[in-house]
Amino acid sequence: MGVTKTELFSETQNELAIAAKAFAHPARIAIIQYLLKANACINGDLVQELGLAQATISQHLRELKDIGIIKGTIEGSRISYCINSSRWSEISQQFNQIFNQYKQPVADDCC
Repeated sequence: MGVTKTELFSETQNELAIAAKAFAHPARIAIIQYLLKANACINGDLVQELGLAQATISQHLRELKDIGIIKGTIEGSRISYCINSSRWSEISQQFNQIFNQYKQPVADDCC
Protein backbone atom coordinates (compact mmCIF):
# COMPACT_ATOMS: atom_id res chain seq x y z
CA MET A 1 0.00 0.00 0.00
CA GLY A 2 1.30 3.45 -0.92
CA VAL A 3 2.09 6.28 1.42
CA THR A 4 -0.71 8.80 1.86
CA LYS A 5 0.27 12.29 0.81
CA THR A 6 -1.36 14.29 3.58
CA GLU A 7 0.53 17.42 2.52
CA LEU A 8 -1.73 17.54 -0.56
CA PHE A 9 -4.73 18.28 1.64
CA SER A 10 -5.72 21.15 3.90
CA GLU A 11 -5.19 21.08 7.64
CA THR A 12 -8.96 20.83 8.13
CA GLN A 13 -9.22 17.89 5.72
CA ASN A 14 -6.42 16.08 7.54
CA GLU A 15 -7.97 16.81 10.96
CA LEU A 16 -11.37 15.53 9.82
CA ALA A 17 -9.81 12.36 8.42
CA ILE A 18 -8.08 11.70 11.73
CA ALA A 19 -11.32 12.35 13.64
CA ALA A 20 -13.28 10.11 11.27
CA LYS A 21 -10.73 7.33 11.82
CA ALA A 22 -11.15 7.68 15.60
CA PHE A 23 -14.94 7.46 15.19
CA ALA A 24 -14.59 4.45 12.88
CA HIS A 25 -14.85 1.75 15.54
CA PRO A 26 -18.14 0.71 17.17
CA ALA A 27 -16.54 0.46 20.63
CA ARG A 28 -15.43 4.09 20.38
CA ILE A 29 -18.90 5.14 19.28
CA ALA A 30 -20.33 3.24 22.28
CA ILE A 31 -17.86 4.98 24.60
CA ILE A 32 -18.78 8.40 23.22
CA GLN A 33 -22.49 7.63 23.49
CA TYR A 34 -22.05 6.50 27.08
CA LEU A 35 -20.13 9.66 27.98
CA LEU A 36 -22.77 11.82 26.29
CA LYS A 37 -25.57 10.00 28.10
CA ALA A 38 -23.81 10.22 31.47
CA ASN A 39 -23.04 13.90 30.91
CA ALA A 40 -20.44 13.60 33.68
CA CYS A 41 -16.97 12.26 34.31
CA ILE A 42 -16.90 8.47 34.45
CA ASN A 43 -14.21 5.96 35.29
CA GLY A 44 -14.59 2.18 35.78
CA ASP A 45 -18.17 2.08 34.52
CA LEU A 46 -17.14 1.39 30.93
CA VAL A 47 -15.94 -2.17 31.58
CA GLN A 48 -19.33 -3.19 32.95
CA GLU A 49 -21.28 -1.12 30.46
CA LEU A 50 -19.54 -2.36 27.30
CA GLY A 51 -18.47 -5.83 28.37
CA LEU A 52 -14.98 -5.37 26.95
CA ALA A 53 -11.69 -6.01 28.73
CA GLN A 54 -10.14 -3.08 30.58
CA ALA A 55 -7.10 -3.17 28.29
CA THR A 56 -9.32 -2.95 25.21
CA ILE A 57 -11.29 -0.04 26.63
CA SER A 58 -8.06 1.72 27.60
CA GLN A 59 -6.83 1.42 24.02
CA HIS A 60 -10.05 2.93 22.66
CA LEU A 61 -10.00 5.71 25.25
CA ARG A 62 -6.44 6.53 24.22
CA GLU A 63 -7.51 6.86 20.57
CA LEU A 64 -10.32 9.24 21.55
CA LYS A 65 -8.06 11.19 23.86
CA ASP A 66 -5.40 11.51 21.14
CA ILE A 67 -7.81 13.49 18.94
CA GLY A 68 -8.93 15.50 21.96
CA ILE A 69 -12.60 14.50 21.85
CA ILE A 70 -12.38 13.29 25.45
CA LYS A 71 -10.24 14.36 28.35
CA GLY A 72 -9.19 12.59 31.49
CA THR A 73 -8.33 13.62 35.00
CA ILE A 74 -6.36 11.57 37.49
CA GLU A 75 -8.03 10.98 40.85
CA GLY A 76 -5.78 8.85 43.00
CA SER A 77 -5.21 5.62 41.10
CA ARG A 78 -8.18 6.16 38.77
CA ILE A 79 -8.66 8.24 35.66
CA SER A 80 -12.04 9.80 35.00
CA TYR A 81 -13.07 10.66 31.45
CA CYS A 82 -15.55 13.11 29.98
CA ILE A 83 -16.30 14.81 26.68
CA ASN A 84 -13.97 17.72 25.92
CA SER A 85 -16.69 20.26 25.07
CA SER A 86 -14.50 22.69 23.13
CA ARG A 87 -12.98 19.99 20.91
CA TRP A 88 -16.41 18.32 20.52
CA SER A 89 -17.82 21.60 19.25
CA GLU A 90 -14.90 22.14 16.89
CA ILE A 91 -15.13 18.67 15.32
CA SER A 92 -18.92 18.77 15.03
CA GLN A 93 -18.74 22.16 13.28
CA GLN A 94 -16.18 20.81 10.81
CA PHE A 95 -18.34 17.80 9.99
CA ASN A 96 -21.49 19.95 9.78
CA GLN A 97 -19.78 22.24 7.27
CA ILE A 98 -19.28 19.25 4.98
CA PHE A 99 -22.76 17.79 5.50
CA ASN A 100 -24.42 21.18 5.03
CA GLN A 101 -22.75 21.63 1.62
CA TYR A 102 -25.00 18.96 0.14
CA LYS A 103 -27.82 20.34 -1.96
CA GLN A 104 -30.65 17.96 -2.80
CA PRO A 105 -30.83 17.66 -6.60
CA VAL A 106 -34.12 18.70 -8.21
CA ALA A 107 -34.45 15.21 -9.64
CA ASP A 108 -33.22 12.43 -7.40
CA ASP A 109 -31.79 10.52 -10.34
CA CYS A 110 -28.40 12.20 -10.75
CA CYS A 111 -26.59 8.88 -11.28
